[in-house]
Amino acid sequence: MLDSDLTGGVLVYYCINTVDYMHLQISTADGLPIYQQIFNQVRYLVAAGRWQEGEELPPIRVLAEQLAVNPNTVARAYLELERAGVVTKQPGSGTYVSKAGRGLTQREKNKILVRRVDSLLVEAQHLGVELDEVMRLVRERRALLLEKVRP
Repeated sequence: MLDSDLTGGVLVYYCINTVDYMHLQISTADGLPIYQQIFNQVRYLVAAGRWQEGEELPPIRVLAEQLAVNPNTVARAYLELERAGVVTKQPGSGTYVSKAGRGLTQREKNKILVRRVDSLLVEAQHLGVELDEVMRLVRERRALLLEKVRP
């Protein structure tokens, strides 16, 4: 499923696998290369335990088509995931979550989120948006994401 926000800068891919949904959100306005966004989000899904050892990732071409990106972009993300030990490739079979895919510590999770929250707060301040409004928007967006992810 492909979805975009009102700015046209976000692509969202939902893939049903055997256990859970894969939810990748790609933003062309993020400033991070798309392959890095894919890498980070797959790594986080594995680290959070939403993908278990042995589960298959979507084929490169399928994910590239769903995200409307070049297959080489997805291939690079998968290569980086393999180098990081998060996934293993089995020629002719696919790409799978490896045994070495480890979870993030609470400290690592907080570090990732603090960077995002800081950016959001700075942007809100520049736009003159009060904290109460930011929190309302965060709750609203979370509810929408949870609604889209439910089967």
